[in-house]
Amino acid sequence: MRALLAVDAGGTSTRAVVVGLDGVCRGFGTAGAGNPISSGPTHAAREVATATRRALASAGVERVDGPVVLAMAGSSADEGSGWIAAELAAAGAAGPIRIESDLLATYCAAAWEPDGYAVVAGTGAAAIRVRAGRQELVGDGLGWLLGDGGSGFWIGRRVVRAVAAQLDGRGPVTALTALLLADLGIRAGTSRAGGSRPDALQELVRSVYALRPIELARFSPLAFAAGDDAAAAGIRRAAGNALEEAVAAVRDPDVTGPLVGGGGVLAALAARCELPGGDGIRLVADGTAGAVVLALRAAGVGVDRATLEVVVGTLAERRIMSGGSAGYDR
Repeated sequence: MRALLAVDAGGTSTRAVVVGLDGVCRGFGTAGAGNPISSGPTHAAREVATATRRALASAGVERVDGPVVLAMAGSSADEGSGWIAAELAAAGAAGPIRIESDLLATYCAAAWEPDGYAVVAGTGAAAIRVRAGRQELVGDGLGWLLGDGGSGFWIGRRVVRAVAAQLDGRGPVTALTALLLADLGIRAGTSRAGGSRPDALQELVRSVYALRPIELARFSPLAFAAGDDAAAAGIRRAAGNALEEAVAAVRDPDVTGPLVGGGGVLAALAARCELPGGDGIRLVADGTAGAVVLALRAAGVGVDRATLEVVVGTLAERRIMSGGSAGYDR
């Protein structure tokens, strides 16, 4: 049996799948962060190789001889495969390597149609237009400093700013304040013993500036935990609008295919019905099934609706057998 390897290498975790040309997923393995940009090439290569070995062991094979597809975020797709080729070969996957966009993998995880759109909102956020099965245009995805509107960072930063504004007397009272202070282990109060600012605000400033900017994404769940609080609802509404703007930026009247969505933030907004136009989105847990689809196409296999259903169904079974989750994991 000829087998292929598909890898969804993320900034937090890596998922590898051994798949036959029939679309049946036969092995599944996971490891840590596998993106060479965010984690460094040495660490990323080790984790991708570990996930690969586990997937091969799960499939009961020692080697795969078909193409290898790695789906990953950011500029990684332009880095070439030199950082991983030797490690993959040693792990049992010596076939030709193709590095693909994680956004394209997200689209392919739920769409067999050649044309359409995808939007992802996790720590970062971006939208793409897909034409003839390839990524044609990207909207946003510019990182925490220049863009990523509606992302986990984007939301988390606004949560912190709303709390700081309340404590500083510049903004309204919000339920976000108690949630954020508890998260950071800061005792609420109005004492100014340490100077001209409230102690809680001074501690907040010290705690937040000790973080890397992107780490503000950890506070994004508070915007959902605060329920109907006006500030939290405003942040969620603005996030949904920002994501809608990213999709609008890549729209083309000649491309009328589906819209696929991924990422924990997008899932949370959709669950609350706070995503503009969200009724038509096909939500996916991650891009792993899409990486499998891209591996099949790299091997010359046509993927239609029936094939995608086989991929998604057998992958879900393999996840469960390995003790993984079939739900959102971003």
